[in-house]
Amino acid sequence: MKGSLTTLCVGFLCGLVIYKIFKRIADDDVVSDAETSDHTVTVSVANRLEELYGGTAYVGLRIPDPETRSLQNIDIVLVKNGEAVVTSVKNFSGLVSINNDGSWVCMGEAVHPNPVMDEVKNQASILESYLEQRGIPAGERCLSCKVILPNPKLRPISLNLPEVITYDQLTQLKPDHPKLNFILQTAPMWDRLQLEGNKFVLGEFLEFKGDQEDTSVLSCIERSKVSCLFILMLTPSTLTILYSHRDFREQGASASEWKKLTVRSNIEILFRPENSTKIHKFKLSSIVSLALSA
Repeated sequence: MKGSLTTLCVGFLCGLVIYKIFKRIADDDVVSDAETSDHTVTVSVANRLEELYGGTAYVGLRIPDPETRSLQNIDIVLVKNGEAVVTSVKNFSGLVSINNDGSWVCMGEAVHPNPVMDEVKNQASILESYLEQRGIPAGERCLSCKVILPNPKLRPISLNLPEVITYDQLTQLKPDHPKLNFILQTAPMWDRLQLEGNKFVLGEFLEFKGDQEDTSVLSCIERSKVSCLFILMLTPSTLTILYSHRDFREQGASASEWKKLTVRSNIEILFRPENSTKIHKFKLSSIVSLALSA
């Protein structure tokens, strides 16, 4: 009896160890809900801004900062009627207040740098220098800053700052420098991956992985030539990819200009999310669309 019990315990422990090993391997290839949540909120806010005010919302811009010699991440830049609104999206929830030093306190514990003074105004300054470098003089542009707090569970305490607004408090944007859209379309920005369930991940697309025959077919999808692609399930074993070449005309590509490819459904892509050193694998069959930056 004692021997049987010992054998049962040893078997259970071995099974638990094997389960944790396989779970850890599987988790390495999965982007957590926490990682996709902020990106999904940012894309949703950008889409809503375009619905309300028209114009174009550029998501996940990466603007060169000459002082730090690095790329500065900007959540959204909304261009409408000559004004570029540099927007930071903070998905804070619960009670939020401001310390004497200007930092923000969430739920009485987590302390965040002031998103107005320490973040979005600095981003606007970097963008302003970038626009001037690309040929728009200071007198021909209008930049403003906003911090959007879209979480309905937010309970702000004394956040009466003109730059800080909730989604339903957005005011009418001012009247478009014709070069702004073109410059921001060609500015560095993160690639945008849309997953099933309307989830988004910002980051860097690296490559396709799969059988040589399929990767050879996909070799025509190059960052310098292709701006976006959509994945459609043709059969359980095959996928259709619709893709468009880069087109900076205002109306974009027409339906007749979309190209089509067919590959097997076991193809994967390698993608490195923003602020992560880990490379993730995504099955192409789980992807809705992929937007590639220039």
